[in-house]
Amino acid sequence: MYGMTGHSVISPEVLARYARDAAAEVTTVRGARAHGGDVEVHVVVDYGRDLREVAAEVQRRVAEYLHRMTDVTPASVHVVVDDVRR
Repeated sequence: MYGMTGHSVISPEVLARYARDAAAEVTTVRGARAHGGDVEVHVVVDYGRDLREVAAEVQRRVAEYLHRMTDVTPASVHVVVDDVRR
């Protein structure tokens, strides 16, 4: 039997792309970045929506998506509201 040992590395760009995809299920995304164990997502929220609820949902979806797709659980998911759209 032939065996192989090693590890794989997922680039921050791929993690950021996945974070953008997950956040886009909740609201408009302007950008995302991943560094170390942290993810930062920049969003635009429609006027009248509860910013705390939107941010919490983005955090939850990003963390779940990254874990499901890459088996990576981010240390933190920071949500930055860049704008509120009317």
